[in-house]
Amino acid sequence: MGTNAFERYLDVIYEIEAAGGEVRVKDIASALEVSYPSVSEMVDRLVTEGLVTHDKYQNISLTSRGRRIGKGLDEKHEVIKRFFANVLGVDEKVADKDACEIEHVISNESLDRLVRYLESIPEAGRRSSRR
Repeated sequence: MGTNAFERYLDVIYEIEAAGGEVRVKDIASALEVSYPSVSEMVDRLVTEGLVTHDKYQNISLTSRGRRIGKGLDEKHEVIKRFFANVLGVDEKVADKDACEIEHVISNESLDRLVRYLESIPEAGRRSSRR
């Protein structure tokens, strides 16, 4: 899997599901600012990869594998956002936006070191709100 586009779609689907919402093509298109046909094409690819289920004209749902990946992206996002906002003092909206981009490209090694660093600083460990 591994492509940034796949991850961006999974991240949006995960967020909508986590908020208790039903996931529809129009919701994803709106969140990612892309066309409905683009969403439909990517959803078909995610179905093929076993990351979501989707019956035409019905809701989209993460599979257990897709949910696991989505949760991992969410956790990455939180770590990066916390570092920017709580350690570097970046405005929370900017920290959130930057974390959205970086969560898709950061290596596991860098993320692990960032987590260890945050754990060593008590005030940085406070969780900031998600998006």
